[in-house]
Amino acid sequence: MLLLPSPPPTRFPSYNFSSLVLRYHRIIQPPLLAATSSAVFTTSGEATQYSKPQSEYSSSGDPNSVPNRRYDFTPLLRFLSSSESDYDSDVEVESAPLTSLELTEFQLAESYRAVPAPLWHSLLKSMCSDSASIGTAYSLVTWLQRHNLCFSYELLYSILIHALGRSEKLYEAFLLSQRQTLTPLTYNALIGACARNDDLEKALNLMSRMRADGYPSDFVNYSFIIQSLTRTNRIDSSMLQKIYEEIESDKIELDGHLLNDMTVGFAKSGDVNRALYFLARAQGNGLSPKTATLVTVITALGNAGRTTEAEAIFEELKEGGLTPRTKAYNALLKGYVKTGSLKDAEFIVSEMEKNGFSPDEHTYSLLIDAYANAGRWESARIVLKEMEASDVRPNSYVFSRILASYRDRGEWQKSFQVLREMKNCGVSPDRHFYNVMIDTFGKYNCLDHALATFDRMRMEGIQPDVVTWNTLIDCHCKSGHHNKAEELFEAMQESGCSPCTTTYNIMINSFGEQERWEDVKTLLGKMKSQGLLPNVVTYTTLVDIYGQSGRFNDAIECLEVMKSAGLKPSSTMYNALINAYAQRGLSEQAINAFRVMRADGLKPSLLVLNSLINAFGEDRRDAEAFSVLQYMKENDLKPDVVTYTTLMKALIRVEKFDKVPAVYEEMILSGCTPDRKARGMLRSALRYMKHTLKS
Repeated sequence: MLLLPSPPPTRFPSYNFSSLVLRYHRIIQPPLLAATSSAVFTTSGEATQYSKPQSEYSSSGDPNSVPNRRYDFTPLLRFLSSSESDYDSDVEVESAPLTSLELTEFQLAESYRAVPAPLWHSLLKSMCSDSASIGTAYSLVTWLQRHNLCFSYELLYSILIHALGRSEKLYEAFLLSQRQTLTPLTYNALIGACARNDDLEKALNLMSRMRADGYPSDFVNYSFIIQSLTRTNRIDSSMLQKIYEEIESDKIELDGHLLNDMTVGFAKSGDVNRALYFLARAQGNGLSPKTATLVTVITALGNAGRTTEAEAIFEELKEGGLTPRTKAYNALLKGYVKTGSLKDAEFIVSEMEKNGFSPDEHTYSLLIDAYANAGRWESARIVLKEMEASDVRPNSYVFSRILASYRDRGEWQKSFQVLREMKNCGVSPDRHFYNVMIDTFGKYNCLDHALATFDRMRMEGIQPDVVTWNTLIDCHCKSGHHNKAEELFEAMQESGCSPCTTTYNIMINSFGEQERWEDVKTLLGKMKSQGLLPNVVTYTTLVDIYGQSGRFNDAIECLEVMKSAGLKPSSTMYNALINAYAQRGLSEQAINAFRVMRADGLKPSLLVLNSLINAFGEDRRDAEAFSVLQYMKENDLKPDVVTYTTLMKALIRVEKFDKVPAVYEEMILSGCTPDRKARGMLRSALRYMKHTLKS
């Protein structure tokens, strides 16, 4: 990168100005102000007050080096505002020699030569606080460099870059950064500007360049990155762990802010254990976490069903002298609702009211959710009445939660009852409610109702979003209506709604089930051309569809491409591959995939081990199938009804019918309730044994 040359070692180039200076010697003294303030002109020409006490000026430098007097910058700022276009050009600073300067500009330069650097910094900061004066601020920096009046240019540029980032002018910030050699100060300002504008790719690239230039990053940059990830809901535990490894590599000591950001980041990514680790580190260092941080951790613990730990954090919050407010109570309440602890949910709401905090809309929504999940519709209606009595108007979200609870319990017919109740309360359905309603009908294969709801939604002037389209397309795919799903996919794009990664994942799975491999490749290319990168779900879907069709080489290639892209394969992906091998009786390939999974540091799930049992069973290797059962017991994995049913199937395949009743008995003794398939396996074995005895 070609950058501007550094300022010359002397204040002036070797030109002779003596006669000119002598002639206008009367203006060399800096203009002083006796008044308490002076005017600063913005780019629009309007004056704003610029007044700072002397102590504030000297805070950025040596107090003894700043003269105890004030300078009137009004003439300079008026001059810069009137000639701003001349200083916004990309002409190099030294392209215009001083001999060609206009007399007014030279007089101004000489009149401000005695102004100390801290005052220039304060002036620039004041101007940058208003986005309308950033143009003039830029002209000021260029003018100062042109006349060699202030030598801390990196600080001036970093102030400007920071201001441009705050004004969402990232492109201009990058252009400005090219006018000066990047130093740690300007690097930090630019990284902060990128993170503030949620351009994480540029921020991370800058941090890599900074490290390559021999400048270690600092904790502020990492805080900016983590905050941006959290703010945009793009936080991912593996990504955050990688950032932490870089922090460790850079030997950066985690301060209170960074520990707080790490705790919140891991909590919001769903990695509660790491969130608790960083919370403990902060407390171990004698730091008091913010209330918002503790609330985030309580929420994460509640979402994970770990309400006992959530309660402990909640009590810790109170013991630390912090008063839990509505948001903290709601976080704990959400955990109780998720785990179905209705009594605890009722108690925490009662405790909240007793401590003087009125339930808000979210509190009532969660309580209604709890009653609906428990099937207590009348109690939910009472809560609705309480809301009205407390002047808290129920919104569409409350009813969508009631609808979702009926959906999850298989009572999709009550959708119409919820809609009637909603209208009786004077609440109009919104997009989210209709999305839940379409999903409810789709899950129970009521596709006509789903399409009717979709049409009704549009008739009411509510435009479908990407979630609406995805839900509708997905339910048609799962019902085997692939042609209709493809029509909806085309209609989605024609309506101006751009498909997201989830949309492409649904369509890739649809084309894979139809074995339309060229269309799968076309979709992947189209997805990438729109700037959408395949995620873990994309690769898992590809591995599954290739495996189910026996295209194992393509499945393995997807796995390798995913790893090379820096994504970590999931247990679900390996299960798809092992299950595909199992369907074809390829037990050796299945066990090899299992070994690769273990080598990747993944702990096998019950689903994976059941697939492995199935692989051995299909390959008539019943001894190995039972060795997987032993592995489960040794590793504290509780076998389920699928485990025992698959083992019985393996025994029937090798005609060891007499051993089936013992497996069935072990299943019952372990606490598993036999399902229809398990009972069918037992009947088949007993029938064959009876037939053998008769013969």
